[in-house]
Order: sequence, then C-alpha cells, then structure tokens
Amino acid sequence: MSLLHVRYIGSLDQGTSSTRFMIFDHGGKVVGQHQVEHRQILPQAGWVEHDANEIWERTQESIVGALKQADILGSDLAGIGITNQRETTVVWDVTTGEPLSNAIVWQDTRSTEFLAGLSQDEQTTIRFKTGLTIAPYFAGSKMNWLLTNVPAARGVN
Repeated sequence: MSLLHVRYIGSLDQGTSSTRFMIFDHGGKVVGQHQVEHRQILPQAGWVEHDANEIWERTQESIVGALKQADILGSDLAGIGITNQRETTVVWDVTTGEPLSNAIVWQDTRSTEFLAGLSQDEQTTIRFKTGLTIAPYFAGSKMNWLLTNVPAARGVN
C-alpha cells in the first residue's frame, strides 16, 4: 500500500469531565491525540449537569487538535469509534437543534423522589420491559424530569 492510501482510525471519548480524540495508524500506534476538559455544573445537592453546547465545542476542539498533531486531514480517517458518558440525557429543539436545557449527567440523583413514588407494579413493569433496575442513573427518569420541568421539552413555548 502506498503512503498516499494510508488511512487512520479516530477514537472519540466523550467523558464526564473531558473529551478526548485519538488517532491510530494501521499498526495501532497513536499518531495524534488531544483532550479538552469541560465544566461540571452543580446547581444544587445531587444535581450534576453539563452544557450540551460546550460539550459539542470541546468535541470539535479535541478532533481538530488531534488532526493537527497527527498532521492529517479528516478525510484521512477511515472511521471513528465513539464512547460516551453513559446515561447522560439531553433534549434538543427539533427545529433548531439547540439544547432545551443543560444535559442531566449520569451521576445526577434528582429523580430519586420520583422513583421512590413508583408503585410496586410500576417498578415491576419497568424492570420487565427494560431489564433495568429502578435507579436515577438511567435515562428514563431523567427524561421524566425534563418533560415535567422543562416546558419546551413538551413542545410548550
């Protein structure tokens, strides 16, 4: 294979405290990497949020930084693998693509009271249909909180 046809693989790790992009050559060697931290927003006890626009900006910064370090173009990437921060939940405006609120991070426990109020039958149904335990970690209770507390998430302006 000529050097003109060498392709690379990108790896995007969008984590809880930072976003990192790494570029690997065909032998698995890291040829470029860049990591950028983002803010943790803690509006009250048990709440953990991220600014979704900031996450997007940090993602772009990390990709550009790694491409520069590797001295390649985005078109030199054969593909990109993506990991994310688990059950962090955000809703966007269907028209503008803008987030309707901060993202609720996987560590956030604001839905604990809602979950404690579920009847045994409701808990059993959730476990049966999803295979998940009843915990504020999962996105369903976060989405319930967003739909209850962010009018725009329900389509109300």
